[in-house]
Amino acid sequence: MSLKMRRNLDEFEQAYVAEVFADRRRQDAAIKRTEQRQRTRHAQKTKRHGTIRFMLLVLAMIATAVIVTIVMFRTLYMVMG
Repeated sequence: MSLKMRRNLDEFEQAYVAEVFADRRRQDAAIKRTEQRQRTRHAQKTKRHGTIRFMLLVLAMIATAVIVTIVMFRTLYMVMG
């Protein structure tokens, strides 16, 4: 093998190794971005579901108060009337 050919082969190998490392770094970065996006989505979903549950609880309490008030006045009307 000639010296020039050997040098080109060494350069090719070095470039290949550098590209492999760069590719691994890109893959690691993409995985980290994906995991961060997944954590963010999960946090948003949890917050949204918590808000919905709270609103349902408030509506249930208000409905209960309204129903109890109506029943109380009807019962009072029947007892007094």
